[in-house]
Amino acid sequence: MLDRLQALADRYEKLSELLCDPDVVNDSARLRSYAKEQSGLEEAYQGYQEYKTVLEQLAGAKAMLEEKLDDEMREMVKLEIDELDERRAELEDRVRILLLPKDPNDGKNVIVEIRGAAGGEEANLFAADLYRMYAKYADSQGWRTELLEANVSDLGGFKEVIFQVSGSDAYRKMKYESGAHRVQRVPETESGGRIHTSTSTVVVMPEAEELDIEILDKDIRVDTFCSSGAGGQSVNTTKSAVRVMHIPTGIIATCQDGKSQNDNKAKALQVLRARIMDIKMQEEEAKYAGERREKIGTGDRSERIRTYNFPQSRVTDHRIGLTLHRLDSVLNGDMEEIVQTLTLAEQQAVLERENMG
Repeated sequence: MLDRLQALADRYEKLSELLCDPDVVNDSARLRSYAKEQSGLEEAYQGYQEYKTVLEQLAGAKAMLEEKLDDEMREMVKLEIDELDERRAELEDRVRILLLPKDPNDGKNVIVEIRGAAGGEEANLFAADLYRMYAKYADSQGWRTELLEANVSDLGGFKEVIFQVSGSDAYRKMKYESGAHRVQRVPETESGGRIHTSTSTVVVMPEAEELDIEILDKDIRVDTFCSSGAGGQSVNTTKSAVRVMHIPTGIIATCQDGKSQNDNKAKALQVLRARIMDIKMQEEEAKYAGERREKIGTGDRSERIRTYNFPQSRVTDHRIGLTLHRLDSVLNGDMEEIVQTLTLAEQQAVLERENMG
């Protein structure tokens, strides 16, 4: 572990030199690449520096015990050793986690698709609740949210809503949300006061840049049509809505909420690239499914991952057995405890597998 940490520290310091090199400063592509690489090493580098400092202090304290000390001073040194040893163990756990292989998509923006599933109009209304939850969580993280496509239901829910979340570590924090979300509550449409169970599905995909997924003009078919509102009625008379089909895969993306046909086409291609990349990622995960079962965020997309129970004000994440009795705050975007617990659970599972290996 120490050898890996030292190699990381050497690379971090080399990058600091390169970022001051006039040739690099004048080359925006290299400057951006080196700065991004160094930023990815920052947390591990700082953790290693603190770890080395604690090891030095621990060695110094143990050396003092070899000297002639009065009883009071000896007890003080022993107490300091105990505290430093505890801190050393904490830092070892931390740097082990920081050395785990990183998901190359963690730093990317995300495209999120939410659909009403089982439960009719109630599922659509819950899809709208989930959209608001993620938008508020994004706001709390300082991220930007942009609506790409929305199919509004008669009562104001979403049959489908697609949006982009842009910001630091958006995919790292949002990737665990893919799956079926179940709600248990008395629907607005239910006059008898009975609790219904409905589900909405969420898919979180890393944004695919043109360098990640190249889409050739000859491989797509672009159709234009008049945009429509709730119930399918036409809301304008110009063909500004765009449907793009990727011929090799049959994947389709539609966008009608942009300001123009060109804007809608650009957004549809953005969604199309993300969907193609998502399929490739799922295919790769399937190859290693037996080896990587500890991955929390890559299960069956139809798997029920979380229940939102309104009568009990309860949110339960079934993958990690986490239950919170503060449904209102979670739906208002206070999701950080859930995100951090999921992250720690996956890191612990990976660590355990590495130790077994």
